[in-house]
Amino acid sequence: MAAAPYALGLVGARGYVGAELLALLASHPDFAIALATSRERAGQPAASVAPGLPPGLVFESLDAEGCAARRLDGYVLALPNGRAAEYADAVARARPDAVVVDLSADHRFDPAWRYGQPERRRRELAGARRVANPGCYATALQLALAPLVPRLAGPPHAFGVSGYSGAGSEPSPRNDPARLRDNLLPYALVDHVHEREVSHQLGVPLSFSPHVAPFFRGLSVTVQAPLAPGESLASLDAAFREAYGGEPLVRYFGPGEPPSPRDAAGRHDVTLGGLALSRDGRRAGLVAALDNLLAGAATQALRNLNLAFGLPENRGVPA
Repeated sequence: MAAAPYALGLVGARGYVGAELLALLASHPDFAIALATSRERAGQPAASVAPGLPPGLVFESLDAEGCAARRLDGYVLALPNGRAAEYADAVARARPDAVVVDLSADHRFDPAWRYGQPERRRRELAGARRVANPGCYATALQLALAPLVPRLAGPPHAFGVSGYSGAGSEPSPRNDPARLRDNLLPYALVDHVHEREVSHQLGVPLSFSPHVAPFFRGLSVTVQAPLAPGESLASLDAAFREAYGGEPLVRYFGPGEPPSPRDAAGRHDVTLGGLALSRDGRRAGLVAALDNLLAGAATQALRNLNLAFGLPENRGVPA
């Protein structure tokens, strides 16, 4: 692999996550953006979205083969679900040793790709060439549930609410502020992709009800977990502290006031809190909150790039 700075391409830079990732990469000491694609912004300077980028870098409109022909060191695919696979295939043919981080759901169930949640898969991600970035809800749910999995007596349930940026930038009823005003809309009543993703990754079935709300960014998930006998609030609290005590981008606050989406907005970490135990000791509740555009997407993609290129995991992540 070439030496740093590594030349990267961001495919699908128009969306909210793409804009956040451009801003993070603009100040990264070891990455150089050599390609940014957007059909809607084609010809416009990339610095109009991320001021730290070179003034000569403009958005381009390229198909999969055109992107792969650039033969860059790495590619980030910030494309809608169903559209990333053709770009990944084109890069694999033209530049098989390039790093590809896919932010869509296209490769999250593909065993040939590494699943990019650093807290749980850090060793597998070091030096990886193909990384499937987790979904935003899936990131929060897995961190909230992982310490509880060995203690479960049955399938957990979760209720989630996210800002409408989670519905993407393409106009739809789920990101229409007028329709969302004083309102709450479900994404899917059953079989949401993040429900399947978390069930697949944790090895336990999950029932999940995601919703979209009138605020722009941030999300919150409330999990309800049936427990095997013998657990206490102290034992659960200790399990979370052991799991995340050394994680710089996970804040765990134990029992007490649960975190909120507003508190998570603009942050690069995940917050867990509000841990509670039912009177009979057989059910635990917990809330996880994060910024769906940052900790749930762009920041995690940056960390995956760092790991893939052998750099310190959190390099370029603002304090």
